[in-house]
Amino acid sequence: MNMQRFLMTVALIATTFAVYGCGSSTSPSPTSPSPSPTPTSPTPTGPTSTPDPTAGAITINVVRENGAQSFSPNPATVPPGQMVVWHNVDTVTHRVVLNDGTLDTGNIAPGAFSAPMILRAVGPYHCSIHPSMVGTIVSGQ
Repeated sequence: MNMQRFLMTVALIATTFAVYGCGSSTSPSPTSPSPSPTPTSPTPTGPTSTPDPTAGAITINVVRENGAQSFSPNPATVPPGQMVVWHNVDTVTHRVVLNDGTLDTGNIAPGAFSAPMILRAVGPYHCSIHPSMVGTIVSGQ
């Protein structure tokens, strides 16, 4: 029991030195009074002002595995050259691929958005993980 107390005492002393430091001076150093705080604007606690990568993009929601009702809107009207994102509002991962192979979102986790993509072609698309999920993009001149 004496050895355990000794080790606890050594640990307490080491912690004290680590927290408060060990000065070489024997007399306390003078401290100056701290200035009173000046009023400032409140610090934002929310997200920083990072630009929204989906801003200006048309969003197509991945709803659930349900044939032609798997995506909303369906059909989606998108002008050529328009930026598009898919938002997975389902509870499982999906991967949207245009049937002609010109677009592949990669896996989209539940609740996540695909990367913004500039649409260069229109036509049918599907989920490569769940092929029964189908949708269509039509040109919105």
